Amino acid sequence: MSAPAPSLLEAALQGRSFEAVVIGASAGGIAALMEILPGLPARGPLPIVVVVHMMRGRPSQLAEVFSQRMEMAVQEAADKQALAGGTVYFAPSGYHLSLEADRCFSLSCEPPHEFSRPAIDFIMSSAADVYGAALAGILLTGANHDGAAGLAAIGEAGGLTVVQDPAEAQVDVMPLAAIRRRAPDLILPLREIRQLLALLENADA
Repeated sequence: MSAPAPSLLEAALQGRSFEAVVIGASAGGIAALMEILPGLPARGPLPIVVVVHMMRGRPSQLAEVFSQRMEMAVQEAADKQALAGGTVYFAPSGYHLSLEADRCFSLSCEPPHEFSRPAIDFIMSSAADVYGAALAGILLTGANHDGAAGLAAIGEAGGLTVVQDPAEAQVDVMPLAAIRRRAPDLILPLREIRQLLALLENADA
């Protein structure tokens, strides 16, 4: 009797090895993240770095909010901090978040990009340089074009690129911009993005 065929998600991951995940979101992003992050295992092997657009001048409370709803460790990213597996890192308010070659975070006060600081393009492009094909990038709902160039950079480096289905997104501008910039590997509803993250975080766990 033949083995069952792998699912679309399993097929996308087959033969590939990942070392990190980056997620970007804007308008509607917190609700979307609440659908995909809670439920991940406490000791998953991969770090997950999340950048969400925030109002200027207001401190982020995302790490605190999500830490109360997740088994996985949750922190706000700090300058010069090394990434660790099994941890979700949220970008702090008012700074661009990037990754350096030594796989440590870097915070900067460069001008806003696409009216945003932190900007998704910063973390995605820098992470693509660091991790190459071992990076998975996910872009969710949002109201501007930030993230399109960063996700394209991940794809060009050989990484896995995933975009939330625009038909489901609370605001479809960001996912549509990414799809037009460079065709992603997967266009998925949130329930399947949650399944994808679970597959990644349960690998070798």
